[in-house]
Amino acid sequence: MDRLEAMKVFVTALDEGSLAGAGRRLGRSPAAVSRAIAFLEQHVGAELLHRTTRTIKLSEAGERYAVACRRVLVELEEADLSAAGERAAPRGVLTITAPPISGEEILRPIITAYLDAFPGVSVNLLLLDRHANLVEEGIDIALRVAELPDSAMVAVRVGGDVKRVVAASPRYLAAHPRIVEPADLTKHSIVTTTHMGQDTWVFPPAPGSSIARSVHFKPRFLVNSVRAALGAAVDGHGVTRLYTYHVAERVQDGSLKLLLRDAEPAVLPVNLVMPQGRLTVPKVRTFVDFAAPRLKAEFARLSAEAGTMNS
Repeated sequence: MDRLEAMKVFVTALDEGSLAGAGRRLGRSPAAVSRAIAFLEQHVGAELLHRTTRTIKLSEAGERYAVACRRVLVELEEADLSAAGERAAPRGVLTITAPPISGEEILRPIITAYLDAFPGVSVNLLLLDRHANLVEEGIDIALRVAELPDSAMVAVRVGGDVKRVVAASPRYLAAHPRIVEPADLTKHSIVTTTHMGQDTWVFPPAPGSSIARSVHFKPRFLVNSVRAALGAAVDGHGVTRLYTYHVAERVQDGSLKLLLRDAEPAVLPVNLVMPQGRLTVPKVRTFVDFAAPRLKAEFARLSAEAGTMNS
């Protein structure tokens, strides 16, 4: 059996979450998929997958081997496409990750428009409230709202006016002490999301100081969903902290009021991020060329909308 083909079967099984799923995706029988995995295990001399009737789980050796397989397959694809040059048409599965709200509401319409324009490409969109390891998880592109550390990643800027803002409903504010400075938050019920800070929010230094202000709290409601936190705040259950594009509509319609406008952290950049070399792959290059100007326009619109929000 060809080892590269077996690697493709192995990686597909991981992406699909089962041997049966890999068989359906590749048009192979479950027995053929099992033989490919067994061939690799015999070749490396170690068990790669723990199998049950319905699921698979990587062994310790399998985790290391999966990273190497993905790297080999990506480099092989890049070599083929480099040789084909501009004649290579975009094709295959494009895997993208994004935060849930921006992925659903901002990126998803752009993806479906791209699919209409490029029928040879399919998209796998992963909505995650964490920063995935693009190489290890086989992801082509990530939409990220954050300062990016120095890394081997390539970033294309698509926005730069997103802020973290504090908000609460008028009903909640009418029944609780005023919030004038960040320290006042310790007297309030806090609705927070896991990625915004589970027990601490950090604000810029006060005027005349160089020390950032950290507010520590025991959350009244901690949730890993932006929509759930937003809904709880709108319903009057506490003060929350989210991105401007999360709350813009609710502030515009009066359901939420922004607080601590003078203590907002600096704006965050929005980037499309990808591993080094991926821009040479037609499906990645065409998506970035297609999506970047549309994302810039959409984030500019949201920034303008956020700029009209009253404090």
